[in-house]
Amino acid sequence: MNPLTRLASEGEVENPLLPPIPELVIGLIAFAIVFIFLAKKLLPMINKTLEERRAAIEGGMEKAEAAQAEAQQVLEDYRAQLADARHEAARLRQEAQEHGVAAVAEMRAEGQRQREEIIAAGHAQIEADRKAAAASLRQDVGRLATDLAGRIVGESLTDHARQSRAIDRFLDELEAKAADTTKVEAGR
Repeated sequence: MNPLTRLASEGEVENPLLPPIPELVIGLIAFAIVFIFLAKKLLPMINKTLEERRAAIEGGMEKAEAAQAEAQQVLEDYRAQLADARHEAARLRQEAQEHGVAAVAEMRAEGQRQREEIIAAGHAQIEADRKAAAASLRQDVGRLATDLAGRIVGESLTDHARQSRAIDRFLDELEAKAADTTKVEAGR
């Protein structure tokens, strides 16, 4: 027999959307047991896991912010040290330039002093050579003059004292004439 016909024959029409009451009660009891189990056991574990994740994320963010702040501080310290190092390098470079200028000036002064010493030594050597040449020339001229005078006079001028006086007098006269000539030329 057909279920529709059977329902129509019983006279009572049941709603097909509503389950029978005993099944509804058993379903509600089973749902309550599962809900209580989930609420008491599983939900705290889920909440605990979610709380740990939230704490880890917040802690990670705080750590990241702290690390970023520390990195910023280290960067500022590095920049300050770099600026100090640049200032120190500039100061050292300036000192080196000043020392270089002082060293150059000192070397120039030393070179000037050595040049003056060499010039003075050269003048002294020239003066000594001039005196030696004048003495040698005086002896040679004196000997030649004595020989010449001896030939002219016809007698030998061997007396050394007389010979020296004659030579000195002759050379002194020559020097006086040379000095007079120099003065006359300088006056013109």
